[in-house]
Amino acid sequence: MGAGLSVAVILSGCDGLGKMIKKQKDIKYTVSPNPIEMHGDSVQFSVNGKFNPKLFAKKVTLTLTPYVKYSGGEKALKPVVLVGEKATGSGQKIAFSSGGTFNYTSEKFAFDPAMRNATVELRGEGTVKSKTKAFDPVPLADGTMATSLLVRNDEKGIMAKDAFVKVVPANQSTHIYYQMNQATVRPTEMKSEEMKAINDFIANNLSSPWYEFKGISVSAYASPDGETDKNENLAKDRAKSGSEALMSEFKKNKDKNISFGKTKEQFSVGTTREDWPGFKSLMEASNMADKDLILRVLTMYSDPDQKRKEIKNLSKTYTELADKVLPKLRRSEITLNVDKKSRTDEMLSRLATSNPDSLSVEELLYAANLTSDINTKAQIYRSAEKQYGSDWRTSNNLGCVLLMQNKVSEAGDAFKRAAKANANEPAVNNNMGIIEAKNGNRSAAMEYYNKAGGSAETNYNKGILEVRNGKYSDAVNNFCSFNGHNKALAQLMSGNASSVKETIGSSNEKDMAYSYYLMAVSYARQGNSTECVSALKTAIEKDNSLKAYAKDDAEFIKLRGKSEFTGLVN
Repeated sequence: MGAGLSVAVILSGCDGLGKMIKKQKDIKYTVSPNPIEMHGDSVQFSVNGKFNPKLFAKKVTLTLTPYVKYSGGEKALKPVVLVGEKATGSGQKIAFSSGGTFNYTSEKFAFDPAMRNATVELRGEGTVKSKTKAFDPVPLADGTMATSLLVRNDEKGIMAKDAFVKVVPANQSTHIYYQMNQATVRPTEMKSEEMKAINDFIANNLSSPWYEFKGISVSAYASPDGETDKNENLAKDRAKSGSEALMSEFKKNKDKNISFGKTKEQFSVGTTREDWPGFKSLMEASNMADKDLILRVLTMYSDPDQKRKEIKNLSKTYTELADKVLPKLRRSEITLNVDKKSRTDEMLSRLATSNPDSLSVEELLYAANLTSDINTKAQIYRSAEKQYGSDWRTSNNLGCVLLMQNKVSEAGDAFKRAAKANANEPAVNNNMGIIEAKNGNRSAAMEYYNKAGGSAETNYNKGILEVRNGKYSDAVNNFCSFNGHNKALAQLMSGNASSVKETIGSSNEKDMAYSYYLMAVSYARQGNSTECVSALKTAIEKDNSLKAYAKDDAEFIKLRGKSEFTGLVN
């Protein structure tokens, strides 16, 4: 027994492992970052170690393994192997006489939410030949910063717009044609199909609450075949006779409550003494033999008298003009300026739920915006989709409302129907991306966002993905003008903690509990414990669940020993 014990002591003294273990507290370890951090769902850190001279025994092989310990388990990371000057095997050599250092970077490993309250320790084993001894575990870090988890998943859906208009122009036009050099309205002109149609419109709608008769425009013309001065007077006379002829039609209505069209003040009269532009248009549309020649004359000469002379010189052609073209230029053009009104908002709201089949798709899409009740919106959009399913907007807007109700699966089905109707619509692709993001399919979500184009909403949604993926600077750029919690978070994570207060303060999210919590984190990173505790206090008052979250948050690790902090979270 005694002989065996003396041999062991001799071996211990010769191999140096025992002395290393006795002096292990002299080994200096640092971890970076400390606390360790999660970015893009994974964690990675570095460990640096320093051995003083005459500490690392020459024949020792030292295997150091970092462990991440958390509630429910622990994770061993890849080890680093260090060897003395005379040790066998491979590893980084550490000199005995001068000492040395090592640098180690862990592999990336998946973050588990339980790791927010994790500890990191370094466990070592020293080996000489077949003898192995354990070093004391060395704590390296306490907790994991996972602040990017604070990103709000408030992706912005894009609703399709309706094309509903409350007032639609419903103007009605007619013509009165005159004989050459005449301004008298012939009785036959008042019985033309055009005039019958306008009279029927007047009779049917003049008293209707859905039509607003605003005025009457009269433009009169002379054909360019007479003398210029006479044509000017002739056009004026035709304007007057046309106005009086239509006024007489309105006066047939004996209803004293209806005054429209019965006074000359309601007629707006304009004249064109010679309708050369109209002449040119008719020639361009004609199939006359000398069509090109006449058009060339119209282009060559600017003086009306010269143009008239050259055209009249074409005697055969002029006869055909006088028969087929010029009569159409001797006219008054009369337009009733009328607006057709839509149903009132109250009527649309009522019909959208009681009788949606009576409404157009534009009316239904518009009516859905008249209510703030999300269930009523869903009802209206379902009715719209049932009737007008081929219009992608109905399914798309239903999907957006279902998202607001947190019915992600149903919303996804609605967006798929919208995509079937219009797969290239940017709004649909944006909304499909939201569904993929909420289902955890980030790469698929980004593909949809890229197809959706560069709308502000889509860029915002990209920013959320980029925070999750650890691309914080890209996220800041994509959040752009959307100041608020998420942009402030991206600024914080990209190293700009001082911007958080201003970004949140200039947004409509400044009173949110999570916004105050984020400001507390930013103050902690800036070393301002007073403002940190004040902001955290407000956050917890607004949302008591943040008390437990803050207690385990490694962002506040330097405050854990201070009563003002422990008083808040315990």
